[in-house]
Formats: sequence, C-alpha cells, structure tokens
Amino acid sequence: MPEGSRTWLWRGVLALFVTFALLLLYALWLLGPTGKEAMVRIPRGARGVEVARVLEEAGLLRSAHLFAAYLRFSGRERRLVPGVYRLQGDGAFRLARALTGGEKPLTVTLTFPEGQRAVDYAERLSQAGLDGEGFLRLAQDPGALKPPYVEAKGLEGYLFPATYTFDLLATPEEVVRAMLRRFEAELTPPVRRLLEERNLSVHAWVTLASIVQVEAGSEAEMPKIAGVFLNRLERGMPLQADPTVAYALGKSLPELSRRAGDFAVDSPYNTYRYRGLPPGPIANPGRAALLAVLNPVRTDEKGRPYLYFFHAKGRLFLNADFEGHLKELARHRYSSP
Repeated sequence: MPEGSRTWLWRGVLALFVTFALLLLYALWLLGPTGKEAMVRIPRGARGVEVARVLEEAGLLRSAHLFAAYLRFSGRERRLVPGVYRLQGDGAFRLARALTGGEKPLTVTLTFPEGQRAVDYAERLSQAGLDGEGFLRLAQDPGALKPPYVEAKGLEGYLFPATYTFDLLATPEEVVRAMLRRFEAELTPPVRRLLEERNLSVHAWVTLASIVQVEAGSEAEMPKIAGVFLNRLERGMPLQADPTVAYALGKSLPELSRRAGDFAVDSPYNTYRYRGLPPGPIANPGRAALLAVLNPVRTDEKGRPYLYFFHAKGRLFLNADFEGHLKELARHRYSSP
C-alpha cells in the first residue's frame, strides 16, 4: 500500500476512534449526575419511556431517550416500583437502581380517630395528599366493595378507626379495603358467639356502638351507656340520643339547638321521634365501644335496669326511674354553681 494511502487510513481510523470516544463521553454526560434533587411520582403500570420523561422533566436526567433505552435493554423496565420518591440526580444507573427496589417509595401514616364520620376521614386523607373525595364517594356508595354484613347503603361505621400507613399513590379503593380488613379483624370467633347470644346482627352492633362512641365521655362510661340503650330498646322506648339528631342534620353535637327546632327534624335518624335503632351507624366506633355493646352494665346495685343518663360537671349520672332522673338533673345540671 502506498505511503500516502496508509497515512489516510490511519487518519480515518483515528478520526473514527475520536468520534466514538466523543460520542461515548457525550452519552456518559447525558446519563451522568445533574446535581438536582426532586420529588417524583411514578404511576402504576408506567413504561420505561414514561418514567424517563418524568425524571427528565424533574431535572434528574438529561436524556429521557437514553435512560428509557437503558431500562429496556437492562431488563429493569419490568422491575420498576411505582410510588412517590425523593431522588437525587446522581446519574442514570443509580436512578435505575433506586426505582427498581433500591429505595422504598415515600409513605404517609395517618391516624383516624374513633367517633368521626367518613367525611372527616376524607378531609384527613385530602390534607395528606391522597384522594379524599374519591374515598368519600366510595364510602357512600361502595358497590361491589360492600361486605354482606353491611345493611346500609354506605360504609359509615365500618371504616375502622386506627393508624394506617399508605404509600402516596394509594387509591380510594385501597384505603377502604384496608379499613374494612381492620374492622373484620374485630369479628373474632368469640365476638361472633357473643353477637349470637345477644341476638344482635353485625349491623345492629355497629350502629349501637357508634351512638355509644359519640355519647360517652370516656371508655369507662361506654358499658353503662350501652346498658341504658339496650334496656330502652328492649322496652320499646326511644333512645333519645342527641348524636343521632346531629348526624341527621350534618352538625356536630355542640351545634344542636332546641330553639332552632333541631330535635323535631323528621329523619329516621332522629331517635327522639322514631323508636329503635337508626338506619345505620352515625360514626365509626372503636374497639372499646364495640366491646361495650357486647359487655354492657345494665343494672344498678339493686338490680334495677338503668334507663336514663346525663352528663354534668364531668360525670355520668345514671338512673333507673324518671323521677330520680329529673331530681338529679335539677341538682347537678340546672343548679347554679
């Protein structure tokens, strides 16, 4: 080969090598650290190209195309874990590891108090960044999610109050299912036997427990208040429970007003106008209220059934007869301090 041709050949090889090296360096730069930090949301079922686009828009990547190709050819695309992440732009390879099990998605831990309603739980979910509106719609009309023991249309009363941890992509259905599973954990064989012995359906049990939950000032009062209500139901007396009226009107207890005619509202939840239990629970009771209905205190020391109660001066006053009830009302609630 002539000397000139050999020179041009080496120059061509060198040019190709330099071009390849430059392209490789450029690709490594595109896949390298950006120095940014961001919170990103990886949707369920997202493909590699969608994930790459999310990371690029957040400033964690320089090239979504290269990252998507890496995910596909490395097999990591099939192992992507959906969720919300707080990530550092430390390079494509570390990002890929983080999203395929190297880091856990962010979660939120929420406590749902006893005695609150589904609408209160929905507000708490919304404040945490979850779909509270969707949760409330599902709680009011659960469709196929509704267990067979729920006789009312919605799930009020069965959204068990407890502390839950959800990932930040949790759907309303996942939240509702978690609460129902927690309620069903209370339906132990001993509880089912007691329900049968007391001739109570699950629906009646939860409905009465929800009223006890809201009426009681403490857990210690719950068995006694449950005893009063069970005695009144047995005798065909109206429950006359203020919380049921509040529920009918969508009010809180302190907002109730006799002058405004609240206690005359024509609603099946008004236990001053209608005897028996209301159509369904008025709140979500906790374990103490549920157990109080199954283990009530129904009589005084003389064996007389409790039929009346009221709160005054931070105490619960119980009576077996109306006359005694009125006397104690006059002495403790209406007397001047």
